[in-house]
Parts: sequence; structure tokens; C-alpha cells
Amino acid sequence: MTIADRPSPNFDARPAGGGIDLLILHYTGMRTALEALERLCDPAAKVSAHYLIDEDGTVARLVAEEHRAWHAGVSSWRARRDINAASIGIELVNPGHEFGYRPFPEAQMAALEALARGILARHPIPARHVLGHSDVAPLRKQDPGERFDWPRLARAGVGLWPDFAAARAPATVADTQAALAAIGYACPQSGALDAETAAAVAAFQRHYRPERCDGVLDDETGRRIATLARALASP
Repeated sequence: MTIADRPSPNFDARPAGGGIDLLILHYTGMRTALEALERLCDPAAKVSAHYLIDEDGTVARLVAEEHRAWHAGVSSWRARRDINAASIGIELVNPGHEFGYRPFPEAQMAALEALARGILARHPIPARHVLGHSDVAPLRKQDPGERFDWPRLARAGVGLWPDFAAARAPATVADTQAALAAIGYACPQSGALDAETAAAVAAFQRHYRPERCDGVLDDETGRRIATLARALASP
């Protein structure tokens, strides 16, 4: 695939001795691709990503993979806090929930599949570490959101989509919180459906149950959380 270089100044060195084992997907959440590109390359903004994929499938490289791009912000996964240090960030041009959220076009998804497969060939990123921004920052972010086709990406060999057909629900709220934490979400272990737990549930829903993204722990959401946690615990 053809990748155009559009260098962003917004990066720094990765920590010595660390590896790359996370792939984080975002939407731009801006009205146009040009606005997004200008912001990602603006030194005053202090944000960037490694790649930007336009809706027509055009791919721009903003930061070299060996550098740390500034895309995840305050985030965590499996108790790790510096997500930028160990991740590749890809921005998908889409207005997002604020400016007219819409499906991701075929050309854009096809380009993402090709780009992501190349990234996975270069770095040891497990399927469970192909994530959305909302997965690693559930209190702050919604992207890439419920219109993103995670099952398609998994069928292309990028990410994880378990068989939810035989799912069963965990017994208690505490079980669900433990399952969310085992998957990787920042989730309190309070035994109560507090605001942080609701945010983690909503983030899970955006990724694995896009038909409902309200943070309500209904039976189907509970079943899917338990199913994914068990699948990840299996050898």
C-alpha cells in the first residue's frame, strides 16, 4: 500500500528497553480530514498519531513507529498507565459523535486492514491488545465508537471477536467487575455499579456490544463480558 509522509513534530522517544505490544484505534472527531491533519501536526496541540487514514483510504504517516506518538492521553490497560510508550496509534477520519458520526467507509476499512496487518507483522501485538481509544480511556473517550466494525477487523486477523453464542452471565456485580479487570479495563472492585464501572461497561459495549452503549449492565452485556474474560483466561 502507498503511504504518504506528513511528519508531525508531536512525538518523543520511547522508554529504553520497552517494546510495542498495543494497537490503539481512534476517530478524529473533527469536521474534515484537513482540520484533523492540521491539529495532529500542530506543535501547540501536543497530540499526534502514527498514522491517519482518510475516508477514501489514503494513508498518511505522521510519526515513525519507533517513536512515541501522543495519541492515548490519560489511559490505562491491564494496569499499565503509559499506553503511548508501548503502542501504535491510528486515527480514522470521521466526524465523531460531536459532528455527525457516521459509518466507516469500505475504502477506509480496507486500508486499515492492510496497514494493521503490516504493523502486526512488525510487532508482537496480541489480539487482545488491538483496542479502541474508549477501551483504554473509558471515562474520557467514545472512539472509534459503536459504528466501527470490530468483527470485520477480527476476521481479517486483526483483534479479537469471541463466539458469544454460548455466553452466560456472571453471578454478581463483583464478578463482572473482576471480569472487566481481567480483560484489561480500568474498573473498580467495589461490588457496586458506580460511575467508573458504568464507564467501563459502556466502553466494553462500544467494542463488543455496539447495539447498546449506555453503560447499563443488562444480561446480554454481562454474558459477553464473562465470555470474553473466560476466553482470555483459557490457555
